[in-house]
Amino acid sequence: MKHRVSRFVFPLVLAMSSGVAWSADGVALELGNGNGADMGRVGLVWDWGKKWFAEGDWHVGGYWDVSLGYWDAHSSAGGNNDIVDVGVTPVFRLQQNTLSGLAPYVEGGIGLRLLSATQVNADRKLGSAFQFGDHVGVGLRFGSKGQYDLGYRYQHLSNGGIKDPNQGINFNQIRFTYRF
Repeated sequence: MKHRVSRFVFPLVLAMSSGVAWSADGVALELGNGNGADMGRVGLVWDWGKKWFAEGDWHVGGYWDVSLGYWDAHSSAGGNNDIVDVGVTPVFRLQQNTLSGLAPYVEGGIGLRLLSATQVNADRKLGSAFQFGDHVGVGLRFGSKGQYDLGYRYQHLSNGGIKDPNQGINFNQIRFTYRF
């Protein structure tokens, strides 16, 4: 397991310590669980700086979400696994134009994830290390400049039928983001 984890962690740590990471617009922390696994992720956020359909009080914008996660899988039948996941997701967000006070939003995205193992536990097998990760979420931005962001996400990961078995996994997540 250590060798598989280092294959994913070392390149991401290298990228996060480069100049590209320092140009990020924010950092994020996610915690969640689902289908026999607890998970945590850290990530970087890059805002697109675009506003579509901004005629009224709301607009559609978005950001890139790049993350490194760890799953602690458990099952009563054994077969417990620790899984590392690396992902990148373009996220579209419908939010208020003003960020003063509490600014609610709705968001969603479909991205790519790479896993260090394909068996979550004795009950759940994902078929391939390559997964699609889609999510929908709601939340609030707050702070004097909207720099704090607290939200809920429902995320589904699946290989899209590329390889059997394709049982997929669902997570309920709480996400906190701080934007610089």
